[in-house]
Amino acid sequence: MESLKELYRIGRGPSSSHTIAPTKAAELFAEENPAAARFKVTLYGSLSKTGRGHMTDTAILDVLGHEKCEIVFSDKPDEELPHPNTMVFEAFAVDGGAMALMEVYSVGGGRIVIKGRPAEKARDVYKLSTFGEIKAYCEQNHMRICDYVYETEGESIKEYLTAIWQRMKQTIEAGLAAEGILQGGLEVQRKARYLYRQNHIDESPQTRENRLVCAFAYAVSEENADGGIIVTAPTCGASGVLPATLYYMQQHRRLPDEKIIDALATAGIIGNLIKTNASISGAECGCQAEVGSACSMAAAGLAELFAMEIDQIEYAAEVAMEHHLGLTCDPISGLVQIPCIERNAVAAMRAINALSLANFLTHTRKISFDVVIKTMYETGRDLFSKYRETSEGGLAKTYFE
Repeated sequence: MESLKELYRIGRGPSSSHTIAPTKAAELFAEENPAAARFKVTLYGSLSKTGRGHMTDTAILDVLGHEKCEIVFSDKPDEELPHPNTMVFEAFAVDGGAMALMEVYSVGGGRIVIKGRPAEKARDVYKLSTFGEIKAYCEQNHMRICDYVYETEGESIKEYLTAIWQRMKQTIEAGLAAEGILQGGLEVQRKARYLYRQNHIDESPQTRENRLVCAFAYAVSEENADGGIIVTAPTCGASGVLPATLYYMQQHRRLPDEKIIDALATAGIIGNLIKTNASISGAECGCQAEVGSACSMAAAGLAELFAMEIDQIEYAAEVAMEHHLGLTCDPISGLVQIPCIERNAVAAMRAINALSLANFLTHTRKISFDVVIKTMYETGRDLFSKYRETSEGGLAKTYFE
């Protein structure tokens, strides 16, 4: 498996597949064609159907030039595409002659693959690629999952995760301070600040926990939806779940950053296992691959915070993913707003619920985390394309009926 640096990335929202990856592709194409007089970029599949809502066109134009670049949203049938997130870049000379063409696939998590070139693939640093293997290794060597991360990647990964955590906190704080309407046309009001500032005298501890966790998740997701800077965890669309739960627990229990770094390391292994053995792409496997994966990461991270046994960490991650199986990706108007923002908040609360179940029922479980990863991938591949980030089904369709 790859380094956690490939999973946790700081970038521009609202979508790792729709903005971070296209930005990277546009930067590469511009670098390779400095003499081009104009550009044309054709978006296919999910990038075409939800590209406007996901700001794909804006991300590319910001790099290639709003005056020099033409964006085309193709209606080519999905079944004819090599990948559901396909884009074709063309460069032209002053006289109109074609200079270069580059076909690119946005494969999730901000990663791109270019047709005809060696796949952009980071070096595998983890020899073990299933939870079962990692669990056996950790038990044999009397170490926790986070220790396995530090042993494998070296102490420098702690510095990287520290920077990731600082960015997560900055995004939460920015979201809590912001007010107004999110761009995109749905007139969605920012709610994080409102949720956070509510203060009822008779509020129960449980209600307060739910309100604050939701406020933090809304804060990140609203920043993401508005094109702000976030951390993929594992994606932009699911970026609110993990930081919300960790931020709440750090404040509630006055935990030092060192404990949060351990939790991020453990959560990262969970995300890496899903990315390696299944998918974290909504266009490939629906929202179960994004918010479901984020919930699973958060549950495992919380279990690490509470120093739970490795079996309990596995159970927390498994419960969180199992009860997101079949979750569709159906953003209204292609915007990462409805149901995406609220869904991050619900998943954050569900991660805490999974933690509680792991605390009580671990030794009664029947399903391993490796099995639920495989099941999620098979389920995602069986979903109709209209429920995989195309905005052609579900809420995206019925909202306007």
